[in-house]
Amino acid sequence: MTLIRLSGVTKTFLPQTRGEAPLVAVDDVSLDVAAGVICGIIGYSGAGKSTVLRLVNVLETPTAGTVEIDGVDITGLGERELRRLRGDIGMIFQQFNLFDSRTVAGNIAYPLEVAGRPRAEIRRRVDELLEFVGLSTKARNDPEQLSGGQKQRVGIARALATNPRILLADEATSALDPDTTQEVLALLRRVNAELGVTILVITHEMDVIRTLADRVVVMEHGRIIEQGPVFDIPPRSSPRTTRFVARIIEDVPQGDDLATLRTRHPGRLLTLDVREGAAAQADVFAAIGAHSVRFEVVHGGINDIGGRVFGHLTLAVDGETESVDRAIAAASAFATLTEEDTRG
Repeated sequence: MTLIRLSGVTKTFLPQTRGEAPLVAVDDVSLDVAAGVICGIIGYSGAGKSTVLRLVNVLETPTAGTVEIDGVDITGLGERELRRLRGDIGMIFQQFNLFDSRTVAGNIAYPLEVAGRPRAEIRRRVDELLEFVGLSTKARNDPEQLSGGQKQRVGIARALATNPRILLADEATSALDPDTTQEVLALLRRVNAELGVTILVITHEMDVIRTLADRVVVMEHGRIIEQGPVFDIPPRSSPRTTRFVARIIEDVPQGDDLATLRTRHPGRLLTLDVREGAAAQADVFAAIGAHSVRFEVVHGGINDIGGRVFGHLTLAVDGETESVDRAIAAASAFATLTEEDTRG
């Protein structure tokens, strides 16, 4: 069942200075997010991904197109209906956005107080959420006494206070160190698996997508240039998406790295696409080695995406030109090989 649907959505911001052109932040975007999935939207700064999040949360209204939640067009709702809708959507932020004047428990209680819930219900719900995020002993602490990871756990608990069906995460791990990031991502996975919450996560970090998401949407200049299951995106992506994903995963040599490999290794540089269901690396290596050429792995790595394997290995292949040509042709029968352009 589709829970979030954007249909032909465009969002244009008028210029603040006379003579400037309007800014098209989101350009004719259509997107379906099914209930119960974790969908990651990834792109460079300015791609339009955060604007999409604000459109779903009705912090912005589209210039054109419609945004639906559970089949209801939310762009024309009145204030009362919007308040009810926002109670069904939780949000966590990069900089936590906690109230310094409130304790940890007070921060989590805030949305329930705004909703007018009874005091006993608020206490019970806050206790439940503190236990869920592993902060039961921090209820009376002030936010300034917490680490970054603990602050984000409070942010997640507060976002879950009203039992939302949807959780929006805007660069929620960008301010955290790698170890703490993995802890927060594991907690979000629990939110999805145990509570059934649909999560829409905005990030520029491919590691977050690889660890957390079921589906990925790649945005560039306000448009969606690729979308689908996380594992399926890299092997079948467009050239622009391939470049984007390669730069972030950093397992395909680019720019200076490629030039450095060229100076260190003679012969030709070939990148092998490694993924589940394709030929084994051993088959490719055997095909190359059968033609009296020398080769070695000089760059790359293998990633685990949702329990499935994906990655790239760059090989330096050296020998007589005809032998190298035959080796590459033989290996290409087993897997996708791309010769790297080392001219920059």
